[in-house]
Amino acid sequence: MRILILEDTEGLGEAIRDQLQDEGYAVDWVTRIEAAESCLSSTGYDLLLLDLMLPDGSGLHLLQKLRKTSTSLPVIIMTAKDQIADRISGLNAGADDYLVKPFDLNEMTARVGAVARRYSGNPNPNVILGELSVNLADRTVYVKKQQIELTSREWAIFETFIQKPGQLLTRARLEDALYAFGAEIESNTIEVYISRLRKKLGKGCIETVRGMGYRMSRQ
Repeated sequence: MRILILEDTEGLGEAIRDQLQDEGYAVDWVTRIEAAESCLSSTGYDLLLLDLMLPDGSGLHLLQKLRKTSTSLPVIIMTAKDQIADRISGLNAGADDYLVKPFDLNEMTARVGAVARRYSGNPNPNVILGELSVNLADRTVYVKKQQIELTSREWAIFETFIQKPGQLLTRARLEDALYAFGAEIESNTIEVYISRLRKKLGKGCIETVRGMGYRMSRQ
């Protein structure tokens, strides 16, 4: 999953970015609305963490603008404003959830996962696909009741598949899930991780559609 953070406080922005990257997410962090709009226009994100009080404007106005374009991008507001009226304004503008600063980073991670699952069409963190049993909340994977250990990057690829079983995913879509801006992308990186997942989960779990991409089997 690829996440955009719009937060102008350097220490907090770094802490959020590091926490999410440690959890295996691809993360881009910007400090200005203008930069966020540029990112959103050029990259497909799965979630936006949005500060409200920014040097070049209001995060609430950006949210309203996004919703006027009918975008379904999940948005979690981060704000120091703890008045109920401010929370209501954010939710009415189209936010999916909010975090009142200061907040616990583990709680933030849990909320990110919960919102992402709702948008994927299955708020239940437990997913069963044939012999695969997955808990998206605690990131555990079992094959025939045997737990399989995945690295953070293997999980990033796997989670993208598991949220869209049976759907064709292009190489570009998988790269977006794996990398943030500035990361070095080797020509065979996706193939390497697909191969590793097949070895751990079974050869038939991921199908190659030549010249188009990959899909995860529902069986």
